Amino acid sequence: MQSDAPDLDLWLPNPSVRVAHRRESSVSRERLWSAAHEVRLSDTHLLGRLVHWRIPGLPADDSFYDLFREQPFLALSESDGTLISGLVGRIWTLRRDYPKLRDADEFREWSAPGTAKVLFANWVEGASGGRGALRSEVRVRSFGAQGRIGLTSVRPLIRGFQNLVGSDALAAAVRRAERA
Repeated sequence: MQSDAPDLDLWLPNPSVRVAHRRESSVSRERLWSAAHEVRLSDTHLLGRLVHWRIPGLPADDSFYDLFREQPFLALSESDGTLISGLVGRIWTLRRDYPKLRDADEFREWSAPGTAKVLFANWVEGASGGRGALRSEVRVRSFGAQGRIGLTSVRPLIRGFQNLVGSDALAAAVRRAERA
């Protein structure tokens, strides 16, 4: 089995929170990655509603692929089979308190007290028998006392809903790929 995992420590080493998911498919990695690009917020039921709650105003027909490439996110690195995005700010507030990042270097250097840095990595890798597997990893690091307090306040939400990445988003991509 081949592993195509990006080196996420280059972007956010030593995270305070790390959540990872993997979902295999019976189709090739290329077909699976193509299908993953097409998964829309509306395809994911509860996860899509949670994203809308945290980032109001998003069209329901937006794809996750597009979402991770537009404000408040910044595409940090993209290659065939990998998309790494980030955002910064006070992720625990209901306001859209996400400063706009100019470039990947600004994300790498971000350490403003009272905020957090969040890395979203999605990629496809080879699995046995020519099959593909989707991977998703989210990393979060907070800065300063207020940042640690803020992150502590959202940990129960992360713990309670992180499984939706695998059961809603990755599963929707696998279903789409295997139907095609």
